[in-house]
Parts: sequence; structure tokens; C-alpha cells
Amino acid sequence: MTQSFGLIGLAVMGENLALNVERNGFPITVYNRTEAVTQKFMADRAVGKNVHAALSLPEFVESLERPRKIMIMVKAGAPVDAVIDQLKPLLQEGDMIIDGGNSLYTDTERRVKDMEALNFRFVGMGVSGGEEGALNGPSLMPGGTEAAYKEIEPIVTKIAAQVDDGPCVTYIGPGGAGHYVKMVHNGIEYGDMQLIAEAYDLLKNAVGLNAAQLHEVFSEWNSTPELDSFLIEITSNIFTKMDDETGLPLVDVILDAAGQKGTGRWTVETALELGVAIPTIIAAVNARIMSSIKEERVAASQMLTGPSGKYDGDTKAFIGKVRDALYCSKICSYAQGMALISKASKEMYNSQVDLGECARIWKGGCIIRAAFLGRIKHAFDENPTLPNLLLAPEFKQTILDRQQAWREVLMTAAQLGIPVPAFSASLDYFDSYRRANLPQNLTQAQRDYFGAHTYERTDKPRGEAFHAAWF
Repeated sequence: MTQSFGLIGLAVMGENLALNVERNGFPITVYNRTEAVTQKFMADRAVGKNVHAALSLPEFVESLERPRKIMIMVKAGAPVDAVIDQLKPLLQEGDMIIDGGNSLYTDTERRVKDMEALNFRFVGMGVSGGEEGALNGPSLMPGGTEAAYKEIEPIVTKIAAQVDDGPCVTYIGPGGAGHYVKMVHNGIEYGDMQLIAEAYDLLKNAVGLNAAQLHEVFSEWNSTPELDSFLIEITSNIFTKMDDETGLPLVDVILDAAGQKGTGRWTVETALELGVAIPTIIAAVNARIMSSIKEERVAASQMLTGPSGKYDGDTKAFIGKVRDALYCSKICSYAQGMALISKASKEMYNSQVDLGECARIWKGGCIIRAAFLGRIKHAFDENPTLPNLLLAPEFKQTILDRQQAWREVLMTAAQLGIPVPAFSASLDYFDSYRRANLPQNLTQAQRDYFGAHTYERTDKPRGEAFHAAWF
């Protein structure tokens, strides 16, 4: 017996990916450190399928045809290294390990170098789509050597989500490029979710919409080409779920303290290192941090006062303005993510990351899948050197047509004391990017004054340094 593919780690994502691989015609061997988990899977979801269960790693490795293709779906960090170390003595030249978890891209860079030096292959592959995507077709972002990708291409193109222009998988680039793009995908996801939360906050607390009305609004938004997306769709559905214990909408009894697993923070850290502005994504990460100090906020609410009240204008018109503000802010969030990938591609991955392809493979399977990703792909296909998505003709005109509504929404939020950090950060990004002159001439003067850091002059060529005798 030789199986085509092996998978280690039978948590929810691992189970569903294993079933996806088998359903698409590739016999699979599975292994989990806890034997009971393997036995439960085999007695339940794997019944009648071409799935072999290995109860030891040597048995697991021996069951696979060469060159072996082994996917590991375990917790990022030390557990991944532990599994790799256990596998190394059992592998033969040309065998491959695929890390499908949310690993930090620098860890993947290290593992690619280590494994290739031993004549093994290593692919760090971002997997997005949650449990449903893993089972029925995720978005896949593989990195490593192109030769390694070619070996798994027949499998990953079958198990990936399928959209109108192909499977949602492409070779991203060398080293940790796959996990890097997945990390930025998650950063954009943070931004998207926070922007939707702020729109919800405005509609609920400024306008006074109840859960049924919120469902109607988000359903209508999801039917538009601008906002048709997975996250808007599930938001609409969330408002229909009632709590069995209280009879209230379930969303109203969920504690307002959001968790995070690190990819948003990693995105912020790499943006700072590369010098790329991603204020919407930073605001989204900060919003989750603020939400986590629930008890402190409750205490502060008893001592700190501010404006309150409801919006007293045309409700229907204001809902339309919130929709416009949400779309403009989403464009800025995606523009920031694409700018970060572009900079990383140039400085870290030999300009091998194709932004148009990134947008294409996010059209299906993944959490940020949205109709307007087709327009993002078109923008970068039409102009591969496009410095920023805001300059693409369609998106430029979209924001120019809607910016007044966007600004009015922020003014209303400020007047009512409703925080909209991601909306605000997005508008600040747009306003900063569109201005030829910013006040950092004063910043440079201050730096030169107290630290002789020098400055450039507007009337001299770029790159020439000057220092003034301020005293």
C-alpha cells in the first residue's frame, strides 16, 4: 500500500483538509499524536473513504509513495519544529513537508533553508477559509522553491476553491513568501472585520436599528457589487441567530472582548520594519486590544463623560452614507495590504509576488473573499507597477464620488461620541496620500534642532543633507 499524500494533525482544519484531499482522488494517510483522535476520525468521518490511519510516525512515513508529500497541521511555533525533527530521520532525499498552519514567515524562511540543505523539500503554505473552506475548497498560498510547488501543483489545484478564472492557488514566491502573504491576508481581514463592526455600531447606536433591521441592511449591502463578500454575508446571518437562554439576539449577549492569535500583530510589526503605512490594520489591532480591557472600560464609563444621543437626520440617507464610508474604508485597507506585499516582494522575494494573482486567489475559499477582488486583480493586471490601489482609475473615482458621505459619517460619529478608529484611520490614510505637502517639514526641523539629524531642502536635489545653526 502506498498513499499519495500524508497529513499530520487531526484538529478541525486537518480533518477537513484530509477529507478534501481524499475526495479529489488522492489516497491519504493520517496521523495524530493522540491515538484516540485518529480512531475517532476513522470511525466517524473517514468511514468508507480511501484514508489509512497510521498509529506511529514510522508507519505513517512508510505508507506514502515517494517522493513523499506530508502536510502538517499543528499549532504554529515550537510544535511545528518538533514534528519536523521527528520526521527528519524517517525521510529520504526529495521527500517534502508542507506546513499548512499559520506559521510566522521568518520561521518558514529558516525551515526552507534547513530542509533544502538536507536535500528535502519544504513548502510553507497559507490556508484560508476556516473549516468550511478546508473541506470544500480553501484559498491556498504556497511558498518555497518553485520546483517544490510544481510537485504538489496537481493536488493543490484540485483541493483549492474554484472560481471563474481558475483554482484559488498560485505559487507565491520563494522562502516564506506563502506565509507572508497569508499573514497580510489576515491583517486585511482584521481591518475588514473592524470596519464592519464600526458600521454596525453606528447603525445600532446612532440610528437605533434592531437585529432584524440590521439583518435587512447587511443583506441588502451584500447584494451590491461593492460589498458582496463573505464577511458581510455572515454578518447579515449573525443578526438572525437568537439566544436559547434569553431569547435575545445572540450577538447582544456576546461579550465585547475580541481575541487574536498573532497574525494581525505580525502584520503591524513587518509593516513598521519595511516602512509601509497600514493605519487601518493598526487601528483594527488596537481596537481588539482596547476591547480586551473590559473591566477597566466598565469602570471608566462611570467616571468619564462625553456626548451621547441618536442621529436626528434622515435615517435612510445616513445608512447609505455609512455604506459608502464602509466601502471607501475597505478600499484603503486593501490598498494598505497590497502596498505591504508589494514592498516585501521587492525587498525580500526578488519581486516574485504577483499582486493580481494574490487578489485572484482570494476571490474564493478565503475569509476576505469579495466580489470587488476581481476589480483589484484587473487594476494590477492592467498596471503591474501601480504604486497604490487608490490610483487605479475605478477605485480613485469611487472614493472621489463618495468621500463627502465618508466625511459626514465621521463627523456624526465624533458628535455622538461613537469611536470609529478604522474608519478614521482609513480617511486619514486617504487624506495623507492625496496631499503633496505634509507637516513633517516641521518634524525634520525639530529633529535637526535637538539632534543634528539634518534635513533635505525643497529647492535642492533629493538626497542632499543640510544642518542649520539653530542656536
